[in-house]
Amino acid sequence: MLPMARWNAKMIVNTMNGQGETAASRDVLSSECSCESGSMAARYQDLSKATVPPGFRGRPAWFVQLWWLVQSLLFHPSPQVFYGWRRFLLRAFGARIGKGVLIRPTATITYPWKLTIGDWSWVGDHATLYSLGEITIGDNAVISQHSYLCAASHDYSRATFDLYAKAIRVEPEAWVAAHVFVGPGVTVGRGAVVGACSVVLEDVPAGMICAGHPLKVLRPRPSQMDGG
Repeated sequence: MLPMARWNAKMIVNTMNGQGETAASRDVLSSECSCESGSMAARYQDLSKATVPPGFRGRPAWFVQLWWLVQSLLFHPSPQVFYGWRRFLLRAFGARIGKGVLIRPTATITYPWKLTIGDWSWVGDHATLYSLGEITIGDNAVISQHSYLCAASHDYSRATFDLYAKAIRVEPEAWVAAHVFVGPGVTVGRGAVVGACSVVLEDVPAGMICAGHPLKVLRPRPSQMDGG
């Protein structure tokens, strides 16, 4: 109810012979309350009804919590040079990690069992692999510091704010530079470069340098033959 409407309703009650409500005042108050309750009927979000779809996590809840404890206590505090240790921990929780992969200790992986990283790839400091959906990173690819690969989202058209996952794929030899956001369902093509602070909501063409929000193709990326 608007403040002026509340004030008018009170005036009707208080000025009728100094007594309580009259029939007219009750009608006004009833009308105001109906409008107020009607305005609450249409909901954009009702998070009390939000749920995680069955099997969405891919592992039991206790296993998820165990990983988060391991990540907090053993993965994040590990010395920078302990790349093999971090590869071991990720593999122990179901990740498919290639040889020579370098993952910084401050990187965060939500569900390792939904992560695949090819040989010789790098994941930088404070990068987040939000792997509620599958995330696949090809050979010789780079995910730079503070980038966020988000393989899930919510259906904002439904009041229940339904959670859904869509796989992200970063193909071999691509470079996702610092502070880039990569949205659900995106494929970054082979050898592509995504410039710093870009927002990627659609597929990135292979072999192209792209940047911005919205993302724009700037020019082809130079390549060279092996041994060149």
